[in-house]
Amino acid sequence: MPDVYANITSVPQTLVEQIADVLELRAADAQQRVMREAYLSEIEFPPNAEVLDVGCGTGALTRVLATWPNVGNVVGLDPSPVFLERARARGADHSRLTFEEGDARSLRFDASSFDLTLFHTTLCHVPDPERAIREAFRVLRPRGWLAVFDGDYATTTVALGDFDPLQACVDAWVGSSVHDRWLVRRVPAMARSIGFDVTSVRSHGYVQNTNPEYMLTIVSRGIDALTGSRRIGRDAADTLRAEARRRADAGEFFGHIGYVSIVGRKPDRA
Repeated sequence: MPDVYANITSVPQTLVEQIADVLELRAADAQQRVMREAYLSEIEFPPNAEVLDVGCGTGALTRVLATWPNVGNVVGLDPSPVFLERARARGADHSRLTFEEGDARSLRFDASSFDLTLFHTTLCHVPDPERAIREAFRVLRPRGWLAVFDGDYATTTVALGDFDPLQACVDAWVGSSVHDRWLVRRVPAMARSIGFDVTSVRSHGYVQNTNPEYMLTIVSRGIDALTGSRRIGRDAADTLRAEARRRADAGEFFGHIGYVSIVGRKPDRA
């Protein structure tokens, strides 16, 4: 199944709005906050840094960046008008924050425009991600920073044992929501080949056991993918949803995704 994010402009608006809600839910998660602060703390922001958040979605991280020390102006870029409408509404109180529609693989910005270009859970949805990293290199100033944070989605699991039926739901979600589930493993070498000095590659574990609201959305969206492709019927879908909720209510749910952050820098004389 195709990655829904890679085709976000042709997806029904009701589904886009559902995804927008999930993006904000995930961003509010305490573990997600710790992970993003961990890799952002590795970046040496110059005074009044100009920042580009590529694939900003509803602007959850863009708003964080607008209040980060030494940051001047932040541009959030996304191809979805629905996401951008929400991003502008939520970011209305930030005077140094703007949002624009655009494609990561063909940035409209001049060369050497930014001090940081960031892809936060974005690059795995981009067909031909190498073009996006090349564009990031182009628009960065000398000594500018690249940050990529993405799921290692091949690790995504809710299984409690072999042949757990809920794992099929998660696998269906990965298949319908991620263009390349292995991508993050290749990003360090890809960034180096383009010219970046990679300064950090770090693993970040994400686990939900009690109150697993974000991971439950993954199960639910996987069930929707299975029913949409007619691999299961309505009765099976209802049974799977009930089992996921039962585990959550009983404290038996276990969900895990490994994330990876890659931080690099453009050389002085690139």
